[in-house]
Amino acid sequence: MLSASLIVSERATLTRRGQIAVVTGAARGIGAAVAERFHGEGAQTLMIDRDPRVEQTAAELGGGATAVVADVTDPAAWRSIVDGRRIDVLVNCAGILGPQSPVAELSLSDWRRVIDVNLTGTLIASRAVLPGMLQAGHGYIVNMASIAGKEPPPGQSGYAASKAGVIALTKALAKEVARDGVIVNCVAPTIVEGPFADAFEPAALERIRSLIPMGRFARPLEVASLISWICSPECSFTTGFCFDVSGGRASW
Repeated sequence: MLSASLIVSERATLTRRGQIAVVTGAARGIGAAVAERFHGEGAQTLMIDRDPRVEQTAAELGGGATAVVADVTDPAAWRSIVDGRRIDVLVNCAGILGPQSPVAELSLSDWRRVIDVNLTGTLIASRAVLPGMLQAGHGYIVNMASIAGKEPPPGQSGYAASKAGVIALTKALAKEVARDGVIVNCVAPTIVEGPFADAFEPAALERIRSLIPMGRFARPLEVASLISWICSPECSFTTGFCFDVSGGRASW
């Protein structure tokens, strides 16, 4: 008799076969973990990132994983990525932190770049895959928000505003397509171990860690596991929701 874990693994693999999953920000961190998870479950995985290292990440996964070096804010790039494919799953992980500075010192160019990548890039990607999903009457979109979109920290106004916008965009889009078979949700992690955490000074990391009841940061695979479940038939009646991955920090 198969163990419960093997039964779940086999069911997940069967569920993904024949699916096409697109993951942005897939060179490193959460995006790479999500791509690895979907690839392991049998999906044909398109890994999008402007960082050329995405090609090596895809090569390490092997057949069924394809790297595309592209800017998520470029509509023309998305036309090429979709190119007649019917995308089953889109996970928008691409994002940047931007400079950490007070509002009074934040340049408009820095503000616009963060909003463009984190929020507008999510919009452009979603618009690119939606026609195919709507035609098929099926699809999953998961957007990467952040605990900062709910509890904006000082010095990160652009990032926090972009992630709050992602939450609002998710909820609005989910309501628009709720009767069309397309499920749209977002996840809001605290800091995740890896490249993103490396952008903070040690003292800032310790301050953030102290706010997390579990006393540690999230791991990329923990976020990927949740996203995998959200993009499965087992998540059939939850749309427009923001799933927290905060170790108990989130209060709403």
